[in-house]
Amino acid sequence: MSKYGVSLDVSGKVALVSGGSRGIGAATVRLFVRAGAKVAFSYEKNAEVAEKLVREMGEGNCAAIQADLSSVDAARKLVDDAVSRFGRVDVLVANHGIWPPNDAPIDQMADSQWSKTMAINLDSVFGLIKHSVAEMKKQKSGHVVIISSTAGQRGEAFHADYAASKGAVISMVKGLSTELAPEGIHVNCVAPGWVATDMARPALEDPATREKIFKTIPLGRVGKPEEVAACILFLCTEHAGFISGEILNVNGGAVLVG
Repeated sequence: MSKYGVSLDVSGKVALVSGGSRGIGAATVRLFVRAGAKVAFSYEKNAEVAEKLVREMGEGNCAAIQADLSSVDAARKLVDDAVSRFGRVDVLVANHGIWPPNDAPIDQMADSQWSKTMAINLDSVFGLIKHSVAEMKKQKSGHVVIISSTAGQRGEAFHADYAASKGAVISMVKGLSTELAPEGIHVNCVAPGWVATDMARPALEDPATREKIFKTIPLGRVGKPEEVAACILFLCTEHAGFISGEILNVNGGAVLVG
């Protein structure tokens, strides 16, 4: 807390963060624990990395749950496991997702790629929201933060599957914010641009692609996972108590829309 008594505090809350073992998700887990929350987070494959994060933050504060989030049923199980571990869910951060790195013209995109992207980026997000909100309604309060992307707002050539999935969750946020307001549940979105994560690494390590990316960012650099996590945390504190249905862009000025 600062000397003026202002802090981003979520003490006593339980947060569920999907895709929490690395990148933006791991930064979010760390920040929420430091702000006083208990955090359950999912990981898909790398148990070693997930358990290392749990040890770092303390087993009493943090729990790693293996989940293959490619269906509504898998999402339901993750919520059930989080409630079993910490007793409730006050905050859902739907952060997981995939971005197929290879360009795929729409007439050449495999049906299986489209289906997989939608299953992970959209269907399981629906499942997480559905079952987390059922828990939040019991206490007449809660926060849902969905992680979208600049691609969900301006599209992304040769990545129509990813852009469509991220645009869909923005529409979900706008509709659900109105639907769930009477239940005391805030629903918002954070839309990052290029961030230094494992998912973005193939593009950022290619010199030609990196040059093109940097030309689109007025601030002249990619973001840090911690910068996105801070915005997620803010939306779940009392300081954001009058914000719902918002698309918070964290993109270095690259996309000036909401």
